[in-house]
Amino acid sequence: MAAPDTPALRALADLGLEHEVTVHGPVRSLEEAAEVRGLDPRQILKTLVVRRAEGQYLFVLVPGDREISWPKMRALLDVNRISMPDKGVAREVTGYERGTITPFGSLGDPATGRPWPVIADALIVSREGPVSIGAGAHGVAATVDTQQLVEALDARIADVTEPLTPRGA
Repeated sequence: MAAPDTPALRALADLGLEHEVTVHGPVRSLEEAAEVRGLDPRQILKTLVVRRAEGQYLFVLVPGDREISWPKMRALLDVNRISMPDKGVAREVTGYERGTITPFGSLGDPATGRPWPVIADALIVSREGPVSIGAGAHGVAATVDTQQLVEALDARIADVTEPLTPRGA
């Protein structure tokens, strides 16, 4: 199956970032996504959009086996309240629908024309091996070198996650 033409894949190419595109059908779990990409679940990155203030958003890159620690994020950003926008707002500010969001090729801040800031959890760079990030369409991912990813996105590295809470806990 050929990769679709997405703003994310065009951005990766424009940046000259070496990457391997994986195109797969729907997956039902992190483990399944990792398996079809030939990676460990911890190497799958979730891109989450966080609203810092009115009209101010940022991306948070979270390893697949972790989740955002809201107290850590609030402390890092020195704010009392942050939230995740609903799916309509997320699409409006990134250009991508949920499940396809990535910092690559996203719309960014309309007032400045600059990309939204990116925070990458510290575990991303402390673990060995490449990482896989969404590539702007359902079932499409790009596997890239971790350090190159962080540098290309000018990501701020910080401890902002915690282990996943088991479902039903």
